[in-house]
Amino acid sequence: MNQNATRPQIEAALRQGLSNGAVMRALRCDKQRVARIRAELGLPTPPRPEQTRTLEEKWRSHTRPASGGHLEWTGERASNSATPVMRYKERCYSPAAVAFRIKHGRDAVGQTFAECGFKHCVAPDHVDDEPGRIRVREQLRYLAGGRERKPNCVHGHSQAEHGRYEPDGTAYCEACKAERKRGVRQAVTAR
Repeated sequence: MNQNATRPQIEAALRQGLSNGAVMRALRCDKQRVARIRAELGLPTPPRPEQTRTLEEKWRSHTRPASGGHLEWTGERASNSATPVMRYKERCYSPAAVAFRIKHGRDAVGQTFAECGFKHCVAPDHVDDEPGRIRVREQLRYLAGGRERKPNCVHGHSQAEHGRYEPDGTAYCEACKAERKRGVRQAVTAR
């Protein structure tokens, strides 16, 4: 490190609004010295560029176009599932949900993801929220000659609340599916 950077040089750089790190890199001097001089002058720490970006701007900075109109997430991923995640101002966001908000101008309802075949695609035109997926899958069911689902499943669950569709349009009850999963987990833990 160049400890020969003069105090007036450091002060001038700080008054220009540079961060401690930027001054350190520009003048090749000790960061602690720069911080000490900033404190003595009573100058506030400038906001980091990331803090001045909007959620959408940060989202865009972590995407990369892929063939077929898909958009690849280049940012952080959850460690176990490799699902895209994004931290912004102390909160965690789903990049797919941000893409949905960019496209539709409103927050998504339920889980948001793309069913375009490109794993973890975050293209705004490809992602949909739960009501959107249900609507598209229901239309697919009717186009394939399927009938309207009954108001209640065989176990009495309201299909207006719990009714879902597989990607091919096959109807199922989310409440029954959750109960089956719980039963399987309990059977496995009882062994």
